[in-house]
Amino acid sequence: MFYKDERLALFIDGSNLYAAAKALGFDIDYKLLRMEFMRRGKLLRAFYYTALLENEEYSPIRPLVDWLHYNGFTMRTKPAREYTDSQGRRKVKGNMDIELAVDAMELASRLDHIVLFSGDGDFRPLVESLQRQGTRVSVVSTIRSQPPMISDELRRQADNFIELDDLRDVIGRPPREPRPAGADEVSVGAR
Repeated sequence: MFYKDERLALFIDGSNLYAAAKALGFDIDYKLLRMEFMRRGKLLRAFYYTALLENEEYSPIRPLVDWLHYNGFTMRTKPAREYTDSQGRRKVKGNMDIELAVDAMELASRLDHIVLFSGDGDFRPLVESLQRQGTRVSVVSTIRSQPPMISDELRRQADNFIELDDLRDVIGRPPREPRPAGADEVSVGAR
């Protein structure tokens, strides 16, 4: 439930939202996403959190990051760390949970409603704390993917769960051509 006069902010866990939309078979149109939530309330901020591979000549997510930055999103990025696991596979780590939590806690007193685009169960204590401060929290993710992209604990803690698949017709577009290997959003774990 949204109210037209409530102060609203979006907190988008970029890799988590990317993975959820990909699991459902569509891409997010961020212009439509922002417009949809401007329609639902007084949108004060739209934050987007992602880690970037800076050591490569071309970062496949850089055009999205630049577009979001120039189109009303507040970008929170940091360099991803690359490492090799025990089986010799190249892995990338770039967790933005702390940055998202700090921003949400700092803004909570100025907001009526926070919309968290993530299914990561690590955010359950954050949601609980925001609620104790009087801020309503909606979580956007999916239970329709296999496996579900939202932790049960986070879904139960939220004031409102919004099924991402239900937003497909409002904020989605057909997926683009397959990305080159390694072009996926930096992995930080879906739950």
